[in-house]
Amino acid sequence: MSQASKLAVTVLVLVALSVAGGAGAQEFTPAIVFDMGGKFDKSFNEAAYAGAERFKKETQIAYREFEVTSEAQREQALRTMARRGAQIVVGIGFSQASGMEKVAKEFPSTKFAIIDAVVDLPNVQSIVFKEHEGSFLVGMAAAMASKTGKVGFVGGMDIPLIRKFALGYDEGAKYVNPKIEVFQNMTGTTPAAWNDPTRGGELARSQFDRGADVVYAAAGATGLGVLQAAKDKGRLAIGVDSNQNYLHPGTILTSMVKRVDLAVYEAFKTTKDGTWKSGLRNLGVAEGGVGYALDQHNRGLITAEMERRLAQARADIVAGKIKVTEYK
Repeated sequence: MSQASKLAVTVLVLVALSVAGGAGAQEFTPAIVFDMGGKFDKSFNEAAYAGAERFKKETQIAYREFEVTSEAQREQALRTMARRGAQIVVGIGFSQASGMEKVAKEFPSTKFAIIDAVVDLPNVQSIVFKEHEGSFLVGMAAAMASKTGKVGFVGGMDIPLIRKFALGYDEGAKYVNPKIEVFQNMTGTTPAAWNDPTRGGELARSQFDRGADVVYAAAGATGLGVLQAAKDKGRLAIGVDSNQNYLHPGTILTSMVKRVDLAVYEAFKTTKDGTWKSGLRNLGVAEGGVGYALDQHNRGLITAEMERRLAQARADIVAGKIKVTEYK
């Protein structure tokens, strides 16, 4: 990148930070850097936003925020937050890892937290999830709801993290029906794969045309196209990260809820309370970190028998009777 380009990126970040969630002169100032796709992606970033908003509502403490729109902005945004005096800076997404490693070393007295990656430094808390466990449960739901014996999966960027969702889903579906066919497609190999609902819809329609009647989307904002395609086709879809059941009531079977909101809220709260700890947090079914959503929007799609089997499987995962394979 040229010097002029670097300067332009820095100026853009500083301007955006100056208008985003100004914290005034308050004593405690947390900060969050969202990743590509935007904080209103109705999925991963929005779950993080919900956690920050919960903290703000409970404490009346504003937080600083920045929405990354290009890869070059991540490191600069993290650095600017630390330089401006944030006591805790939370980076959303695995792509923040390299930038956070550099910035955390530059600001050893500032606390950092990262979602979906591990940065092994004394002032960083790394929060990862057992997405395969939650995906196993919604895979079971898909297989129980399917009338064709064919279900689908649409992932975002083709990376090990999303393969972890896919593997858990496949195992859960086959736990219910060993003969079920599971179609899988990834949207792309670059960060643009998180924000392409048109392509998500195309992939979902292709799977529906091949006979799938339930498709699980683990693709950020791209997944919105999958959910829309299911509604248009009169089929079922499964949401991800946030509870997306409300988006198309009656055609979203359930959502694999990943408690990014809780991770962000607790990172802010424990820093404020003085109980924050560095190191690794790995949140699965047992820790309440992942699960499936059941509410008024999908109540009519989940039968009592389905609910009973899902509850038993959840208990068996917690007890170690069911061991879901983690993609490596």
